[in-house]
Amino acid sequence: MDTETGADAGTDAGVDVVALERRLRDAVRGEVGFGTRDRALVTMDASNYRSVPLGVVAPRDADDVAAALAVCREYAAPVVARGGGTSIAGNAVGAGVVLDFTRHLNRLVGLDPGARTAVVQPGLVLDRLRGAAAPHGLTFGPDPSTHSRCTIGGMVGNNSCGSHSVAWGTTADNVRALDVVTYRGRAVRLERDLGVLPGLREFVEGHLATLRTGGRAVGRATGHPGGAADGRPGGAADAHTGGAAVGHAGGVRDGAGAPAPHPRDLPGWPDLPRRISGYALDALLPERGGDLARAFTGSEGTLAVLTEATVRLVEAPPARALAVLGYADESAAAEAAAGLLPLRPLTVEGMAADLVPDAHALPRGGAWLFVETGGETPAAARAAAEEVCRAADAVDHTVVADPAAQRALWRIREDASGTATRMPDGSEAWPGWEDCAVPPARLGAYLREFRALLAAHRLRGLPYGHFGDGCIHVRIDFDLLTAPGIGRFREFSGELADLVVAHGGSLSGEHGDGRARSELLPAMYGDELVGLFGGFKDLWDPDGALNPGVIARPAPLDADLRFAPLPRTPVPVAFGYPHDGPEGGDFAAAVRRCVGVAKCRNPAGSPGVMCPSYRATGEERHSTRGRARLLHEMLAGEVITDGWRSEEVREALDLCLSCKGCRSDCPVDVDMATYKAEFLHHHYAGRRRPMAHYAMGRLPQWLRLTAALRAAGVANALAAVGPLAAVAKRAAGLAGERAIPPIARVPLTRSLRRGADADPDVLLWPDTFTNYLSPEAGTAAVRVLRAAGLRVGLPREAGKVCCGLTYVSTGQLDLAREAMRRTLDALEPADGGGEAGAAGLPLVVLEPPCAAALKTDLVELLPDDERAPRLAARVRTLAEALETAAPDWTPPRLDRPVTGQTHCHQHAVLGDAAERRLMAKAGLEGRLASGCCGLAGNFGFERGHYEVSAACAEDQLLPAVRNAPADAAVVADGYSCRTQLAQLAGVRARHLAELLAEGLPEEGEQRGRG
Repeated sequence: MDTETGADAGTDAGVDVVALERRLRDAVRGEVGFGTRDRALVTMDASNYRSVPLGVVAPRDADDVAAALAVCREYAAPVVARGGGTSIAGNAVGAGVVLDFTRHLNRLVGLDPGARTAVVQPGLVLDRLRGAAAPHGLTFGPDPSTHSRCTIGGMVGNNSCGSHSVAWGTTADNVRALDVVTYRGRAVRLERDLGVLPGLREFVEGHLATLRTGGRAVGRATGHPGGAADGRPGGAADAHTGGAAVGHAGGVRDGAGAPAPHPRDLPGWPDLPRRISGYALDALLPERGGDLARAFTGSEGTLAVLTEATVRLVEAPPARALAVLGYADESAAAEAAAGLLPLRPLTVEGMAADLVPDAHALPRGGAWLFVETGGETPAAARAAAEEVCRAADAVDHTVVADPAAQRALWRIREDASGTATRMPDGSEAWPGWEDCAVPPARLGAYLREFRALLAAHRLRGLPYGHFGDGCIHVRIDFDLLTAPGIGRFREFSGELADLVVAHGGSLSGEHGDGRARSELLPAMYGDELVGLFGGFKDLWDPDGALNPGVIARPAPLDADLRFAPLPRTPVPVAFGYPHDGPEGGDFAAAVRRCVGVAKCRNPAGSPGVMCPSYRATGEERHSTRGRARLLHEMLAGEVITDGWRSEEVREALDLCLSCKGCRSDCPVDVDMATYKAEFLHHHYAGRRRPMAHYAMGRLPQWLRLTAALRAAGVANALAAVGPLAAVAKRAAGLAGERAIPPIARVPLTRSLRRGADADPDVLLWPDTFTNYLSPEAGTAAVRVLRAAGLRVGLPREAGKVCCGLTYVSTGQLDLAREAMRRTLDALEPADGGGEAGAAGLPLVVLEPPCAAALKTDLVELLPDDERAPRLAARVRTLAEALETAAPDWTPPRLDRPVTGQTHCHQHAVLGDAAERRLMAKAGLEGRLASGCCGLAGNFGFERGHYEVSAACAEDQLLPAVRNAPADAAVVADGYSCRTQLAQLAGVRARHLAELLAEGLPEEGEQRGRG
C-alpha cells in the first residue's frame, strides 16, 4: 500500500517535509500525496530528465492553488506546475511540490461561438476543447501530436504549436487573456496592461533599445555552453559547464574544419515562425501593444502559476484533403516545403522513409510531404490539394480525400514521436534536440549540415516534423548511460546550438527550452538579453521557486538524467526480452521503452485498446505510463526501495488487465502484460499468493481434474446453490458479483477423439476454455474446416497440452514453463516420435489469448528452446487456416449485420485482417468494436475487480452491442468476451466458427478435399 505520509522523508534540501505535508493537508481541499507512489509517478515527464519531488498536490480550484503556494512559500519549497506530463525538454519535473492540474482543474468554463473564444482551466485536455468547439465549426488552432492527452496549461507553458501552425500559429498567437497566481500570492490577469505587475513597466521602459534590437548574439565566445560571463549559475563561473570553443560568435565548423558561413548578421530575435526559446520579451514593447499574455506564454511555469485561460478559436474548414508528395530524400522535401506556403495550406509536414515501416500507401519516394488543404466542400478541398500537387516538383504524388484514409496517414506522423525512439536496428534513441527550428527557406541546407554533424559525432537520428515552419523533430541515439556518452551528448549539444544559430534559427521550435536547452540560450541570444531573462523572472518570482533551473539561471543540460540511477547490468529475469538491450534480456531496457508520450492516457470512448484500466479510472497509476514509471523507480531504488517486493508497484499492476493493448497501440511497444507477469513472478517468489492465483491461475489443472473424475455435473449443481457458491467464491478469492460459469459435461477432446480424421491437414488446438467450457465453438470449427475440405486432427495427449496462459497472467512463470515444455514434448518430441504426419501441421487455435501466448509468451519464456519458434510459426486462427489451407473455399452466405468485439490479444498480437476478409465473404457486415471486454481471463473474476471490469465493458463493447441492429449477430471469439456479454448484458455471443457453422447444410459436409 502506498505510504500515506511522507513522514519518513524527514527533511529534503532544507525543507521540513513532514511539516510541509501536514500544513498542505490542512490548507488544501484537493488531494495531497507525499507517499512513495505519488512521488514516483511524477519523477519524469517525456524527456531525458528525472527529479524526485517532495510531494504532489491536486488543487480543486484557484483558491486551492493560492493556498498551496502560500504553504510552499512558508516552507521555502519549490513548485512545479504539471499538466499531461508530455513535455519533451524536461519542463515539468522538479524537486519541489508538483501541482497536478489534470485531476480537478480540467473544466471547459465557457465557450462563446460568436466571439470565437473559450475560457478553460489549465488541466483541460486539448481534444476536449476541440470536441466542444467542433459543433460550432470551430477549433483551437495549435494541435501537437499529443492532442488526445496534452493540456491547455501545458500548451501555454511551452507555447505549443502542432502541425497546423502554418495556418493558425502557435499557442501564443491564440491566447487572449491569462489568470495567474505568483509564488508570493499575487493574483494577476494578463492582457495588455503592464501595470498589473509592479516594476514591469519600468523594466520595459528601461531596456527599450535592447528589447527592440534583441541585443547581439555573441555565441559561446567564453568557450563553453551557457557562456555567460557574469558568474551566474550556468555562466562562466559554473563548474558544471564545459565544451569546445568555437572559432567565431555563433559559428560552427563543418566536417573539414572550416567555419560555416553566416546567412545573416545575427540579432537576438530570430525572424522565423517558430521562435519558442527564451522569454518573448519583445511582446512587451509598446509597438507590440504590451501583450503581457503573449509574453507569458512559453514561460514554462517559471513566472507564475496559470489558473485560467481565455483562448481564441478559429474556423475549421468543413472539408479537408491531403496531398501526399514524394521526394527523393528529406532535403529535397525540405527545400520544396517553403515554396508551397503561398498556396496557404493548413499543414506542411515532412518525414523520411526511415520512419515509415510500411510505405505501400504512400507515393514513390524516399521522403514525403503531407500537405493538408481545406475547403467549404470536399470538391473544393480536393481541388486545393490538386493545385498543391501541380505546384510541387515531386517525384510522385497522390491526393487522399477519404477522411478515414487521411486519419490512417496522420497516425503514421503522430506516432513518430514514439516510433522515433527506436532506430531501425532496435537501439534506443532519445529526445533532447527534439524540435529546433530554422527559417523554412533554409531547412534543406540545415538538414544536410545536421546530418553531417550527426555523422561527425558517430550518432544517428531520424528527422521529421513541421517542414512548413522549418521545425524538425528528431530522436538521437545518444548514450546517456555512460560518462563518455554523456560527454558526447554535451559536446554535440553545444555544436548543434551553434549550427541552429548559424542558420538563423531557434533552439526550440515547439517544446520549450526546459532542462535540455536553457543552458545554451546565450548561444542564441547573447549575454545581455539572457541577463534580461533573469531580470524578467525576478519581477515575477524573486524567490526563484517556480520551476527552478529552467530558462533563467539554468541547470546544466547533463544534470539529473533519468537513466543515472538505473542498474548498469541486467537484472535476473524470467522472460527473454529479445528486443531489449544489446543482447536482449535486459529488463531495465524494456522499462526504458516508455518515454512518456502518454498515448496510453486515452479517455473512455477513444479508439484502440490501450489502456482499459486508465479509461475506467482516469488515474495515472493505472495507465501504462504510470506503471512503467513505478517499475523504473523500483529499479532505481531511490524512491521505491524494496525492489520486487514493492507494494506500490503491485497495487498499480493489480488493475492491469494484461490485455496486451500497449504491445500494439503504444508507439514504442511497451508490453505491460509481460512486465506484470515478470513482477508477480518475483514478488511472490517463496511466498503465499492470493487465492485467486491458485483458483484461476491454475484453472487448467482444476478443469482437467474435474473432467478426469467425470465431476462436471456435480460441480455445476453445487455452483447453482447460492450459499455454497458464495462460500466457494470467497474462499477462492473471486468476485461475489460473478456467476461461476458452467463446465462442459463432455470435453471437446473426448468427443472429437472418437471422430478425428486420419492423416489430418490441420490440428485443432484444444485450449482450456474451448475444451472444458465452450466445446460448442470447437465442434463448430471442426464442421467449418471439414466443409472447407480439410481433415482435422488433435495433438497427441490433447488433454495435457497447454499454452500456459493462465500461469503467465498470474505470474506463475515456473509453472508456465513446465506446461510449455510438456506441450513442446507432445508436439515435437526430442525422439522424433508423435503422430504420423502431425509434425509441422498448422495449429488452429480458436481462443485468441491462447494463440497469442503461443506466438509470444512461449518464445519469450523459453528463449533457448529452438522448438518454441517453430511451434509459434505453426499457430493459425480459424480464418487464417481457411485462407491458407483452403484458399478456394467459399463460406456460406449469411448476409446479416454483426456486432461484438475483436479480442484485445488478437488486436495486439495476431491481427484480424483474415477474420475481416472471411466475414466479408460470408456477407457479415459491420466492424467489431475494439477495446477490451474487461473480463480478461482471471482479471474480472478476482475479488475487487468487478467495478473496473464492468467499466471496461461499458467503454466500447456494451455500447456497440446495444446500438447494433436488432437482427445483428453478436460475434466474440474470446471466451471471456462471451462470458462478459452473458453476465453483464444477458446477450449470447458466438465464436465466428459457430456463426459460420449455422450457415452450413446439416448433411453432406465434405469429408476430405474437393
